[in-house]
Amino acid sequence: MAKLDGKVAIITGASSGIGEATAEALSAEGASVVVAARREDRLSDLVERINGNGGKALPVECDVTDEEQAHGLIQKARDEYGRVDILVNNAGVMQLSKVEKGLSDEWRTMFNVNVLGLLYATDAAVQIMKEQGSGHLVNISSVAGRKSRATTGVYSGTKFAVNAISEALREELLEDNIRVTMVEPGAVETELATHITDEEAQEALSGILELDILQPEDIANAIAYVVTQPERVSINEVLIRPTQQPN
Repeated sequence: MAKLDGKVAIITGASSGIGEATAEALSAEGASVVVAARREDRLSDLVERINGNGGKALPVECDVTDEEQAHGLIQKARDEYGRVDILVNNAGVMQLSKVEKGLSDEWRTMFNVNVLGLLYATDAAVQIMKEQGSGHLVNISSVAGRKSRATTGVYSGTKFAVNAISEALREELLEDNIRVTMVEPGAVETELATHITDEEAQEALSGILELDILQPEDIANAIAYVVTQPERVSINEVLIRPTQQPN
């Protein structure tokens, strides 16, 4: 029997990278997965792959920055499968630049996706998990949620927020048997770096990206480990760096 048989997992930002790999990893452990993203065509390919491997996957086109859509995603999962056991808040944007560049549209985008999107989905999921008496929230943060540097200030601010929200949720939900985990990856081979429009920030990041960096599967495997622990075990924080990443 697979460890997540009978469980239902929702993964946001599932059209690529860590979200896509996590959907496949949790499906392999037996979970029914609800995969959400804005790019419906990419979701269709993922769902076809999972279902073709004997899993169960439901695609939901969703922009988590729209509170109504985020709530609708959680409700659709319960309507389809009857419960919500795991929510992986993975949707994220990284647009690095020095604060003095004044790229305020990018600031708003990062806070809307990385913080508010997480809160909207979490708000709806927690209500269902409380009724069930169990659940697991997995919030994808970053090594940038531990230390801020030149060009990472606003992005780090969003990830510091994710960590603060995660710890508050852990304390708020203790008696409801709902676990909370924040996962903090270092450099991963994903589309995140392609979101950066500022040339100076791109240059600052280039050295790290030349290292043997993490693959999405590395983070997905960590998430699968976290959510398959016995209910008495709550792994609150996982920091994962490439072996050669200095900080």
